[in-house]
Amino acid sequence: MCPKPAEPNLLIHPDEVERFDRGGGVATLPYVGKWNSEQSLITTGQTVFQPGTGLPLHSHNVEESVLILEGEATAEIDGELFDLRPGQATWVPAGVPHRFLNRGEGVMRIYWVYGGRDVTRTITATGETFEHLSEHDKGGAPTS
Repeated sequence: MCPKPAEPNLLIHPDEVERFDRGGGVATLPYVGKWNSEQSLITTGQTVFQPGTGLPLHSHNVEESVLILEGEATAEIDGELFDLRPGQATWVPAGVPHRFLNRGEGVMRIYWVYGGRDVTRTITATGETFEHLSEHDKGGAPTS
């Protein structure tokens, strides 16, 4: 095992991160946030989507950037659809409805960065708002 850097620095090993099951074939690996850093001003992690899955249309109280790491993604941002491949990224301002869907036959992985520590998710269809990665932040489901 690699030595850890001196605090407050972090070294994240994905195989040591506890998965957050979003339901319906979607799981998140939280990397950096208020749960492990008192100084970070961002929240980061990775979400893994099984084939044909996605999250519901939603918005956040902070900006978000997403990098496609693996698979074939469709991003819906403010009512427009975009097909993305690994290496492509998005940036979405706070309050703009968006979602990511796995349109491929294999796993899709994204790396996300939120511009804040206290992140919320608001589901567009219901208006329900809850804390990011809380027990209410589920909603993964097949897209077809």
